[in-house]
Amino acid sequence: MSAPNLTATLLACQSSDPAVRTAAEAALTSAEENNLAEFFVALANELASEGKDESVRQLAGLHFKNLLVAKDDALQVEKHDKWKAIPPAMRNAIKSTVLGAIRSPVCVARHTAAQACSEIATIELPYKEWPEFLSVMMENVTSAGGDDGIKISSLECLGFTCERIALTMGTSSDTPEISPEITDLMLTTIVDGIRSDRPDPIRYAAAKALGNSLTFTKKNMDNPTERDMILKTICDATQSGDVGVRAAAYECIVQIAFQYYDKLQSYMQALFQLTFATIRSDEEKVALQALEFWSTLAEEEMELNDLAAELAEAGQSPPPESVCVGYVKAALEHLVPLLTETLTRQDEELDPEDDQWNISMSGATCLQLVSNTVEDAIVPCIMPFVQQHIQSENWRFREAATMAFSSILEGPSDKAIGPYVNQSIPFLLTALSDPNDLVKDTTAWTIGRICDLHVRSIPEDIFPTLVNGLAAKLLTETPRVSSQACFGIHNLAAAFQNDNAAATSGTNALSPYMPHLFQTLLQVVDRNDATESNLCIAAFEAISVLIQNAAPDVKVVLLQLLPAIIERLAQSFNMPAVTNEDKEQREGVQGLLCGLIQVLSVKVTKEELLPYCDAIMTNFLQVLQTKNATCHEEALSASSAIANILEGDFIKYMVAMQPFLISGLRNFEAYQVCTVAVGLVGDISRAIEGSMKPYCDEIMSALVEALQNSSLHRSVKPPVLSCFGDIALAITSEYEPYLQVSLMMLLQAAQTRAPDDDDDLIDYVNLLREGILEAYTGIVQGLKDGNRTDLLLPYVDAILSFLEMLASDRKNDYDNEVLGKAVGLVGDIASSFGVHIKEQIRQPYVMELLKEGRATGDPTIVETCDWASTIVQQILTAF
Repeated sequence: MSAPNLTATLLACQSSDPAVRTAAEAALTSAEENNLAEFFVALANELASEGKDESVRQLAGLHFKNLLVAKDDALQVEKHDKWKAIPPAMRNAIKSTVLGAIRSPVCVARHTAAQACSEIATIELPYKEWPEFLSVMMENVTSAGGDDGIKISSLECLGFTCERIALTMGTSSDTPEISPEITDLMLTTIVDGIRSDRPDPIRYAAAKALGNSLTFTKKNMDNPTERDMILKTICDATQSGDVGVRAAAYECIVQIAFQYYDKLQSYMQALFQLTFATIRSDEEKVALQALEFWSTLAEEEMELNDLAAELAEAGQSPPPESVCVGYVKAALEHLVPLLTETLTRQDEELDPEDDQWNISMSGATCLQLVSNTVEDAIVPCIMPFVQQHIQSENWRFREAATMAFSSILEGPSDKAIGPYVNQSIPFLLTALSDPNDLVKDTTAWTIGRICDLHVRSIPEDIFPTLVNGLAAKLLTETPRVSSQACFGIHNLAAAFQNDNAAATSGTNALSPYMPHLFQTLLQVVDRNDATESNLCIAAFEAISVLIQNAAPDVKVVLLQLLPAIIERLAQSFNMPAVTNEDKEQREGVQGLLCGLIQVLSVKVTKEELLPYCDAIMTNFLQVLQTKNATCHEEALSASSAIANILEGDFIKYMVAMQPFLISGLRNFEAYQVCTVAVGLVGDISRAIEGSMKPYCDEIMSALVEALQNSSLHRSVKPPVLSCFGDIALAITSEYEPYLQVSLMMLLQAAQTRAPDDDDDLIDYVNLLREGILEAYTGIVQGLKDGNRTDLLLPYVDAILSFLEMLASDRKNDYDNEVLGKAVGLVGDIASSFGVHIKEQIRQPYVMELLKEGRATGDPTIVETCDWASTIVQQILTAF
């Protein structure tokens, strides 16, 4: 693309005319696909051309950067590989041009060039390529008398590079770590920029860059001399006269607390003094970061305490670098008064819909983390403040005392905090009518937290007053307070989950209030201001939990509620949707109503549900015609519940459902929808069994596409594999056309392994193996039911090899779910093939799996082992 054409095309991408904009974007895509190297050259030249329009230069630089950036890991690797495939000479020319643009006299061009350069450096520095990059950056920053704008852009470039390297680390296993020589040069340059004699804009850019660099400067932080220099530089910057520099310096301190907790001991006295002084007296932007240091410290100590407890159970001690020093507990006497003081600095002008973070919010969060870290030790430190100020004449202190009490509820044991909870309820119920809205809001939130965390500490005689008190605030208060009241009712209802007493007596303490609560919460949904403060969602969620935990004596109320909810869903399609916001609101309500129908359907019998099913499914199918992924997820999930209840009668809806089912299975971008659609296929298969056959060609094709799609979220793939087994169980011998392709997919998935040190991948591999075992089990049982186990004989050795690999695979420490399913598959294969696999079944790994299964002590697994062992012994002793 020639320079004039590129200029015009970039400008056209900003056109208000969709047709012009689309054509321009298509032209850029064509240039990228037809000759990527030349396209990079053209964009670099456009960015570096002095005298060009600033916006064009900026657009060129941003497009250059975006050619190298992707959110998806696989696509990111692909983009990097395309860059590396460009001939070195051409790459060098492009790099030289972009690097030169950082010295442009035009600020926008410099800044954009810094972003573009950082993406190239992210690719090349790990391989020790592009040595000119760091030498130019160092020269730009450290040279005496250089242009301040160039120094800032160069430091920005180093900051962007550090940030991008940190984000892309681990994207590809082939990418080497950054060498110490490179990090040394980066740090030297950045620290030079943060010197106290530098102008504030330069110091700010350097401080931001330093924060981004800390992810991969472990070698430097391990060296006491270098660490001292880094910490001194940062601490000096906290005393800058510029608020931005001070805040950025504290951001660095937060990063150090997060990444280098074990290196803090020598600096804690200084950091204690610095942060306390800043929290008390500095501007809020800086004080927030100083508070974040203590929040981060508390989080780190919580994790270290959890690790120590976990290791102690195994008779082990944590390594020296993972020992909790207990800084938070040691500082408690001074830290708690500081935090309670921040709670009194509320922003009374804060818009309830504005999520702007402030010092009192940050203080409350920090107090909560501190409480979770020190547990019972927080109670004697905080309760004097609460008791002194909970009824203060000054609303700030009333609200602060209430918030302090709420913030510590999760940390201490019931024994330590329970008596105070018991005493607090009357005060809190009175405070629900406080003249100050913020006090009412915090009070309702506190009651909700008590209902969630310490419901057993609520006195029985106060329970009616509590329920009625919350219900009274649903319609009469601001959306914010009413939303908190919904939260309280939600948590009260959740406390009755798995209520065995209700199953015996047929009732529970909530039953008398259910009709009124349902009626009032539905009125809340209809409030004109229900979209504010998540009020509508909070009301629907409260209704849902009330339904789920309703005692048997509320059945008649639920049967009255069901047609009312169906009617609301039907009416929702007539809601006016003039703006996109209206449309989103309508679709949000539809998704929530689908969820209510789902929870209602499982509380009634098939006979009670049948009269409503046509109306329910008609509405669900209409919801599925919207373009809202969340709606689709809810409607498909609710359809699963209906299929489970109707069983074979669900067949009448399959012709209409199939197109939406396939669309959901192929919705690879909204992977949650895809996952729910896969689950629905399994539920329908179990419900209609052999009647599933006419729909299987399309479904199996979509499932195979999902497994082959490299960009699909990996969490979807285990349930897809399991779904093969559901379908095979349903259609038995009719599964033959899909046998080969599904077994190939299973054999391929079985090769997936996880390294010892990657807990996330180990968990994923366990899920994958569960899916594989469920698939094999379903296929074996299905073909056995259809008298076609002969179809599986060519694959038996491969299936048994997978079981053998599981038996020998100690390092991935597979969980009991995998082991139980593996043992079950042994029994299924043995019962299906009998003496035909006598030699394979006598192998030691079979007995090893059975032995491990019994050793779990899990009654279900032990029972499966006994069954499988009996069949195996019958085969081994047969003539």
